[in-house]
Amino acid sequence: MPVTPFRRRAAAGTTATLALTAFLVVGPAPAASASDPDGHSTSTAAFKDVDYTTWRRDVAAVVAQARPYIEERSENAGDEKQAIVLDIDNSSLETDFHPFWELPTPAIAEVRALVREAHDRGVDVFFVTARPGIIHSLTDWNLKQAGYPVDGLYVRSLPDLFAEVSAYKTEQRAKIEGKGYTIIANIGNNTTDLVGGHAERTFKLPDYGGKLS
Repeated sequence: MPVTPFRRRAAAGTTATLALTAFLVVGPAPAASASDPDGHSTSTAAFKDVDYTTWRRDVAAVVAQARPYIEERSENAGDEKQAIVLDIDNSSLETDFHPFWELPTPAIAEVRALVREAHDRGVDVFFVTARPGIIHSLTDWNLKQAGYPVDGLYVRSLPDLFAEVSAYKTEQRAKIEGKGYTIIANIGNNTTDLVGGHAERTFKLPDYGGKLS
């Protein structure tokens, strides 16, 4: 049976998070790669065939498009409950550019600044991730340590692990809307983060054809 992009995405997310869970149980593996002065894994970037500086530049370009829209949309919200939804790995945190055994994983600075600005304007911030529920607490801790406001964090339960990521994420956004929110922006680096509706606008960060998780 052919492996679809949805299944590759799900498998990659599960593998990464289980590896992180294993680290917490057995301790860190010895460092096997060099890092730049900011702690970004140069070997990881090379393996993924993605240049860190180029990636940050491309992320900043998307954030520059999102910022004026979010500012305008949230300026006169009145009684409307507004929210933005974000993916986590390589959308909020520098997952593929930082050794997984070194915690916390740092924030993507441009995305964090955008999120903080929105939160200061009264927009609630929700994270919807394909990470499994076993590391919910760790993920929540990491996001907060990295400087993100967290009004809600959705991770996959056991049944969700067998569903397509896009369907799971769409369902979580619908749940957020069910709480009375208008999702004014949905931000992620993969189409599975963004398809399915339940957001006024979507902003896709670079993943270079699936080279980033």
